[in-house]
Amino acid sequence: MRFSKEHEWVKLEGSDAKVGITNFAQLELGEIVFVDLPNIGDNFKVGDEIAVIESVKAASEIYAPVSGEIIEVNSILLDSPQLINEQPYEAGWIFKLALISIDAVNDLMDEDSYQSYINSKN
Repeated sequence: MRFSKEHEWVKLEGSDAKVGITNFAQLELGEIVFVDLPNIGDNFKVGDEIAVIESVKAASEIYAPVSGEIIEVNSILLDSPQLINEQPYEAGWIFKLALISIDAVNDLMDEDSYQSYINSKN
């Protein structure tokens, strides 16, 4: 699993990437009440706004941590957005991308680097 500075996680599944937000991000947001999912077939580049998560505290944009085409969304989140709070790395994933370049995942932080990044922000 790799991590972005915007607190998204990426898990490689072959040449595809499953994406969600980190436990740190969901804790910061608080109770998640709505997720605006991207459309299957849409293409995004690194840094593009790709989805929106609304919590009782605020709305937060989700940015593409890697470039690719949306091939699947976690439609269960439409009725159960709290899964992001309950299982951010499992059932709370948000979308899957067909990657333009698998190598781009290596540009993201590993878990130790991400923990250091979070600690430096507190």
